[in-house]
Amino acid sequence: MMQVRELAMSGAWEFTPKQFGDDRGVFLEWFKSSEFEAAVGAPLQLAQANCSVSAAGVLRGIHYTANPPGQAKYVTCVKGAFLDVIVDLRVGSPTFGTWDSVLIDDVDRRAVYLSAGLGHAILSLEDGSTVMYLCSLEYTPEFDHDVNPLDPDLRIDWPTTGRNGESLEYVLSAKDSMAPSFARAREEGLLPRA
Repeated sequence: MMQVRELAMSGAWEFTPKQFGDDRGVFLEWFKSSEFEAAVGAPLQLAQANCSVSAAGVLRGIHYTANPPGQAKYVTCVKGAFLDVIVDLRVGSPTFGTWDSVLIDDVDRRAVYLSAGLGHAILSLEDGSTVMYLCSLEYTPEFDHDVNPLDPDLRIDWPTTGRNGESLEYVLSAKDSMAPSFARAREEGLLPRA
């Protein structure tokens, strides 16, 4: 049985699986449809599965998909560690502009689910960190949008040290570093509605 915790905004949850270990290693169920549906109230429609490997300090996001059609994600870390950040980008939501974070790593093996309309970013906390995520919509460039993850208006508390205490130097893709600010994305009507 998984432990489930709803995050600071509606539509986002943390799932912590029960792990079974012995001298051979560890077994766990990182996704279980019945427990997911009991928590979320709907099934996860699976359309694509992704894997991303990152060096320490790599910051990916804040990414979101135009809603509709929207893209929900179920994310876990299979090696290393990430700070997983979810941002409520839904104009009209009671928690619009707020964020929450979960440490996903290869120790507690938590997973994070975020509904369509929420923004998502991950920061790698050590070299070789590997994240895998299930998506409800295939990647469609014309629906893909970004907000700059370092926008001071969002006040995201990004860590400056990695899992082993080393200093982190943020590394962003050109696309992410040139992403619009939160305010500009709102002014231009790019953000999803609640």
